[in-house]
Amino acid sequence: MKRIQRICLIAALLAVAVAVRADDARKAYPGGECHLYRLMLKDKAGSPYSLERPEEFLSEKSIMRRQRQGLAVDSTDLPVSPHYLALLSEARLRVVSRSRWTNTVVVALPRPDDMGLLRELPFVSDVVRLFSSPDSVNISSRNTLVATVEKWDTTGAGHYGHGREQIEMIGGARLHEAGFRGRGMTIAVVDGGFMNADRMAALRNVRIVGYRDFVYPPSPDFYAELDHGTEVLSTMAANLPDTLVGTAPEARYLLLRSEDGRSESLAEEDFWCAAVEFADSIGADVVNSSLGYHHFDNYLGDHRYRDLDGKTSVCSRAASLMAGKGMILVTSAGNEGLGTWKKINVPGDARDVLTVGAVNAMRVNTGFSSLGPTADGRVKPDVMAKGFHAAVVAGNGRVTTANGTSFSSPITCGMVACLWQALPGCTALDIIDLVRRSGHQYDAPDNVFGYGLPDFWKAYELGRNTLK
Repeated sequence: MKRIQRICLIAALLAVAVAVRADDARKAYPGGECHLYRLMLKDKAGSPYSLERPEEFLSEKSIMRRQRQGLAVDSTDLPVSPHYLALLSEARLRVVSRSRWTNTVVVALPRPDDMGLLRELPFVSDVVRLFSSPDSVNISSRNTLVATVEKWDTTGAGHYGHGREQIEMIGGARLHEAGFRGRGMTIAVVDGGFMNADRMAALRNVRIVGYRDFVYPPSPDFYAELDHGTEVLSTMAANLPDTLVGTAPEARYLLLRSEDGRSESLAEEDFWCAAVEFADSIGADVVNSSLGYHHFDNYLGDHRYRDLDGKTSVCSRAASLMAGKGMILVTSAGNEGLGTWKKINVPGDARDVLTVGAVNAMRVNTGFSSLGPTADGRVKPDVMAKGFHAAVVAGNGRVTTANGTSFSSPITCGMVACLWQALPGCTALDIIDLVRRSGHQYDAPDNVFGYGLPDFWKAYELGRNTLK
């Protein structure tokens, strides 16, 4: 009995020590107390922008992408009214995020009792509480960086190294061999952090063309946040023969942070909208989002099953518009299969996107991969790819493995970019349809595998035959 008590005392002391160390790793919420609210605007009145002059708010590449696919610029493309933004500023309200597609803005208030003032604004149709800051948050810091790729990171598996299985599983190698490796395509990666992605040897050949932080408050060091985005990026962009080659090693990459690792709040959906709209405005072709939502801190804004209709959550509404802007969204289904929720997360319920579940090396669905269908009966996930022991580069620069639909999604996304490079005459909707049609169970989709494992070489051949 005394021995058991002594063990319990030691365990208690260790727990106290861990707690002290944890407290030492926390700090007050940046900028002090903060409360975020979404304002639904009634219209875009007073705007100087016009659909006849899209070059004033969209890049040339974004406009040409639409024109190439026969898509018109419409009212959702118009920016949020500068007149309303000026009125918010006059009211001393800080706008921290905005979405032209959903015509919403997010404002930060120092006190929650100011919410009544927001409802009195004549151009606001509704107000949604998104976030209240905690007393303290964890401090982010970079992982210790491995200076070089060590010799044991190489394999005898050939050109793709550790990535061979995950690319061969979906027919990607043949498309690469035909010369389609993502060149000329821009992939936006929307994630929570890209730790050390700017300086690690394992990603030295990656073509990063820009980055931007949409989280409020933004990080003081963009490349010191979570390494989840680094791992996601590596599955597509890594280009180290015999070590790890990703699914689109010659594409250009735009790194966008929308996920706040300090909390889980409804505001992250608004940051996500701002990120994908920015990707559109500068002309990105494909977007990978290994993010998903249904439950938030303090149950503030939790989604229900009936919300999975592609139009209820703000980020799903935005996602459902993307193909109509000429972009393809590839998004993770979620890792809720073993939990109580079990279903796909938003924006995986969006229309006209590719939602990706996860299989293991035996091509069997993983237990954690989220399930469909949507609330309105659409097949989800759309397709599957390897998401168990997927080869990635971690934030310390070391080649390792990771689990989750977070990785099956970008593995698929890179190949989507290569397929579109190979079939430039196709629209976003054409490519999405080809990927689904190439699935191994396209004739009998279900709520676990969707249309199955895609075969990107088959999708290419289907596309060539269609365009003849």
